[in-house]
Order: sequence, then C-alpha cells, then structure tokens
Amino acid sequence: MAKDTLRMPLDDLDRRILNALQEDNRLSFAELAQRVASSAASCMRRVRRLREDGIIEADIALINPQAAGRSLTAVVNIELESERLDLIDAFKREMRSAPEVTQCYMVTGDADFVVVVMVEDVAAFETFTRERLYANPNIRKFRSMIMLDRVKFEPRVRL
Repeated sequence: MAKDTLRMPLDDLDRRILNALQEDNRLSFAELAQRVASSAASCMRRVRRLREDGIIEADIALINPQAAGRSLTAVVNIELESERLDLIDAFKREMRSAPEVTQCYMVTGDADFVVVVMVEDVAAFETFTRERLYANPNIRKFRSMIMLDRVKFEPRVRL
C-alpha cells in the first residue's frame, strides 16, 4: 500500500467517486463526473490521488469462476502446529504463491488461517490438499467446506 492512507480523510466527493468506480471502473472521466456531479478534471485528479494513496488498490475484472472452469470453491480453516514467526511467514508465502488460493486471511479463534480455494473439480482440490496442506509439516489440521451455492458475492467496500 502506498503512503499513509489515513493521512487524508475521504470527503463526500471521494466517496461518491469510489462508489461509482466500484460499480463500473470502466467509466470515462466525463461519465464519472456526470455520475458524481463534478468536473472531469476534478475526478481525474482525485482518482489519481486515490490510487497514489493506496485507497484504490487495483482496477480488475471480476470473472465468473464457473465460466473460467473453476467449478469448485472451498473454504479451508487451517490450524498451524507452531506459531513461530518464521513458520507463519513461510505459510503466508506458500499461500500467496498458490494459484488455487484466491483469498487467505490470518484470523483469531479456532483456526489460524482461513483460505479460499478455487479449482476445477474434486480431483484438483485433492491435489491441492496433498501438495499444499498435507505436505506442510507445520499444518496441524485443516477443515474444508465445499461451497454449494454462492448466495452473495460483493467485493466492494460500502462507503
């Protein structure tokens, strides 16, 4: 993340811009300005600042997992054997490098990490568990939950 994202509070126009971009980040600056009742030049300056400050982290396309051949999504709770900092860092690196892992969270509670895995099918998930989980000597245990239905998926921050 760039700079200190808390140094400058978001004003109402920033919030309107961010909400509009979360709905459609392909808007031209003229279209964005029209939606948020501002000028295109002002929107351009603000969007540039929001990106530089790390408030806008990325501009991405959301892809339908099933259309891309990833019909199985699993949420995996992982409990580590040791909570030594070097081993935690190694686990984080492993999850970041795993192409099947779309999200990884270090959490409190019964699990140490919650990982979201997207793969083609059960066989691919079994391969993932063998190569990334069972093979890791610092994983005490894991519990998998296979997603049956995506009831809500809204990757936006409400402002």
